[in-house]
Amino acid sequence: MNTQQMEQMGQFRITVWEEENFQGKRCEFMLECQNIMERGFHKIRSIKVENGPWVGYEYPEFQGQQFILEKGDYPRYEAWSGNSSYRTEHLLSFRPIKCANHSDSKVTLYECEDFQGRKFELCDDYPSLQAMGWCSKEVPSIKINSECSWSFLWVAYQFPGYRGYQYILERDRHQGEYRCYNEYSTQAHTNQVQSIRRIQH
Repeated sequence: MNTQQMEQMGQFRITVWEEENFQGKRCEFMLECQNIMERGFHKIRSIKVENGPWVGYEYPEFQGQQFILEKGDYPRYEAWSGNSSYRTEHLLSFRPIKCANHSDSKVTLYECEDFQGRKFELCDDYPSLQAMGWCSKEVPSIKINSECSWSFLWVAYQFPGYRGYQYILERDRHQGEYRCYNEYSTQAHTNQVQSIRRIQH
């Protein structure tokens, strides 16, 4: 089944509002939106995800800080940004993510860029990488490993407990290979990663 067929079957569905608490102009999407302003909106300030997951972006064209949007309600920016030290009160673009419904994906962390140095393989969620044996607050490169053709999705966080900057790591982007931290996101300013979790659709 290709992406278009999945979307036609309602695999992805999101409703966005221009104001907080599901007020103001609203629109429902089953496909990506590269720039909500082209739809007559000034911004997105609240969201309901019926089927996902999705990634929301601070700027048009999937640029800027990114936020994972799983099934549920997001009445205000705190709901999608969590305890992030980066305050993003609105989103301007978003896209659905195809990801597997099973767990044969692994992620490998590397001590240095370009997959060099000591490595650490994970296949589960880790609220604290240091508590599980990773001896640094930094992860200079990451590789998503899977023999499945589906996309596997992990979210890496700047701080323990899934807090701080979010980095959406997909197998079908960069072929699952993130050779240096600035490939984690267009807004990645640091290679600090201290927690990581899987997203399963």
